Amino acid sequence: MVMPAHPPETVNAYLAELRRALRGAPAGLISDALADCEEHLNNEITQNPELSETQILASVVETYGTPEEIAEEYRDMESTISTPFPKAEMPEERRFGFFNVVSDPRTYGALLYMLLSLATGIFYFTWAVTGLSLTLGFAILIIGIPFALLFIASVRVLSYVEGRIVEALLGVRMPRRPPSESATADGIWTKIKEAFSDVRTWSSLFYMLLMLPLGITYFVLAVVGLSVSLGVVGGSIYSLITGESHIQIQEAPYLEHLLHTAPGLLLLAFVGILLFFVILHIARAIGWVHGKIAEGLLVRL
Repeated sequence: MVMPAHPPETVNAYLAELRRALRGAPAGLISDALADCEEHLNNEITQNPELSETQILASVVETYGTPEEIAEEYRDMESTISTPFPKAEMPEERRFGFFNVVSDPRTYGALLYMLLSLATGIFYFTWAVTGLSLTLGFAILIIGIPFALLFIASVRVLSYVEGRIVEALLGVRMPRRPPSESATADGIWTKIKEAFSDVRTWSSLFYMLLMLPLGITYFVLAVVGLSVSLGVVGGSIYSLITGESHIQIQEAPYLEHLLHTAPGLLLLAFVGILLFFVILHIARAIGWVHGKIAEGLLVRL
């Protein structure tokens, strides 16, 4: 192992070098790597109270590895882990063709997420508003501080659960390491300070509040889009088979007459199919955008 010219002398310096070495990797991978290394380094410090932090870091670099080596190991491990959305090997222009969206598993994951988002959005919003209200209400009582810490811990757990849902359905790498208490937090006041100064506490709360309008929007787009497109196709096929068309357009009698003929019904079915593919593209785009939102608000770096 090649020793660095200036090995890190503190835990924060080691983590900063590891973060630089992992630059460009998924945020969820960086978060897991930093959390694992911070826990390992703090455990080493706790188990060797007679040594200085600089001495412990020098020993860790020799046994555990340099930040660059650890970063390379995490990248290698990530490349060997199977995901529900393997990278497609077909050319970019074919993979992102208009009709190829039907073969992309991310499309259906995003559609399922959009359908579930109404329920999760209502739950997250209710939990966040109720928790904040009770925390402020209990602030003047002796149970205020324990309740606030418990509520913040619940927000972290829900953020982790949401991250697992996002990764499973949207294919965005999120933290796979369950939330844990900081090993450096000594005493109740230190825990309170760390909890309220952690930007991810507030960004996670904001995400939970944001999920209500987003969930309503996603659900309406998915349900209305699928219902209209599939309804148009199904209605057109039914009319072609039975010879009965109940379409009435009083403002455009010529168009109404066209839709009572076989060519008109075939055209209407084709429009419905095109609309269905448009909805699939919208779902995939929403999945990509929401993945970036979740990554930015829920992942702690």
